[in-house]
Amino acid sequence: MFTNLYQIHWPSGTFGSEVVPIEETMSALNRLKEQGKIRAIGVSNFSRSQLAEASQYGRIDSLQPPYSLFWRQVEQDAMPYCVEHNISIIAYSSLAQGLLTGKFGREHKFQEGDHRSKNKLFNGDNYQRAQQALAQLRPIAERHQCTLAQLSLAWLMSQPQTNAIAGFRNSAQAIQNAQAVEVKLSADELQDIDQIGRLVTDHLDDNPVMWNF
Repeated sequence: MFTNLYQIHWPSGTFGSEVVPIEETMSALNRLKEQGKIRAIGVSNFSRSQLAEASQYGRIDSLQPPYSLFWRQVEQDAMPYCVEHNISIIAYSSLAQGLLTGKFGREHKFQEGDHRSKNKLFNGDNYQRAQQALAQLRPIAERHQCTLAQLSLAWLMSQPQTNAIAGFRNSAQAIQNAQAVEVKLSADELQDIDQIGRLVTDHLDDNPVMWNF
């Protein structure tokens, strides 16, 4: 028995957690790899500098950051390092926690306890800008006879080194998400979608954390 990919979910010390030197963590993971218990080592939510530090102590095979058309900090920070060092990017929140499906209207209110109420994209002007962007994305999706989710995933998977994790609530949604690979976007369409996404991302700050906890 082995684990294909073992990931560090958050950098040590995040959210007040115990600080463990990355050298110590990587030593333990390298030992598991040598024993055949894991095949690859990944990290999640690491910055470029944290990636570079971890890479001093062993091969990093993947980075799992929050990444979508509406949340793109990784492009300016860690993505160039990943491209240079052939590190796969496994995007989570690839549909911006459902926002890119287009199912939430302008006046949507979340039930108490729904963590999306703390997501910066679902609050204030950011949310209204997202609605404007979705309205511009719909004609492109209609042209390809695909859903907004499929269009957003197709754009994301066209980015360097990038794969996507897409959430689903049932088998039909899982199949729909998988069909995003069949959506073929031209260079002009990719550029248009990029610019539409910037209606949202150009107004976000540089904080890589998506939530106002």
